[in-house]
Amino acid sequence: MAILLGALMPDFTKLPVYGLHIGNWEVIKAPEPWMYHRGWPGSGPTHSLVAGIVAACLVYVVTRSKPWGAGILIGYWSHVLTDTADSVGTMMFFPFTTQHYSFGMWQYASQEGRYGDAAAYFSSLGWAWDVLWIVLVLVLARKALTAEYFHTSVEPADPFWGVLERRFHLSAHVRRAVFRAYMVYGAARVVSWFLWARFLNPDRGVETMDLSWTGPDWVQVPPRFQVASTWGGFAVVTIIGIVGTAATAAVAWHAMKRLPEQLPRDAHPVVGAERQ
Repeated sequence: MAILLGALMPDFTKLPVYGLHIGNWEVIKAPEPWMYHRGWPGSGPTHSLVAGIVAACLVYVVTRSKPWGAGILIGYWSHVLTDTADSVGTMMFFPFTTQHYSFGMWQYASQEGRYGDAAAYFSSLGWAWDVLWIVLVLVLARKALTAEYFHTSVEPADPFWGVLERRFHLSAHVRRAVFRAYMVYGAARVVSWFLWARFLNPDRGVETMDLSWTGPDWVQVPPRFQVASTWGGFAVVTIIGIVGTAATAAVAWHAMKRLPEQLPRDAHPVVGAERQ
């Protein structure tokens, strides 16, 4: 659950990208969605490795749980790294550089609005990317969805499930359902949005399927963000970013090691004696 939460965190500030619609009113809408979402000034720093380190440290300070601290970091970094696959990319090494890192597999399309973005993503290599991960889970990691794996490997490692059992009295069946829920949601989301984009989208005649690199070609291309003008300059800022991020991680690691790891409440000997 910590990995899942960490993977969602970078987009917690995404509301102004599409805006909030109340009837015919459109509020909290960024005038340049791509700049707000991935740029600086804007919420672009949320899509950086250092932001993941900060989030993991804050969660560890609150929970004193190593699995949750590590899980938040893994999930957060997975989001930052995979978002480099689109044409805008991320400021991965912010604040040490504002260089954007992008592989340009598919066209960033938040400027097309919520439905235009969905049509673009699910008509491009973005859709193929999602399908790839679903196939990998079902073919190579289907054991991870079994009851045996959940109860022998997942529950003992993650205190979240013990909380659901002790405080909310959720049965083993319900806990397994919660564990599998996001996988089911993710697969359903990929299938349903693809079907909408290709068969129900009223603009599907123009917003066509395009599996070319950096497609679809019908998307309004946002202006390029800061990139180094030479390969030498790219290498320099990247090295600075790697060193700065590594130093931040080292400082955070040593700071967190100074904090005591708290035992679960039910396992504390004093509390147990008081109950007796």
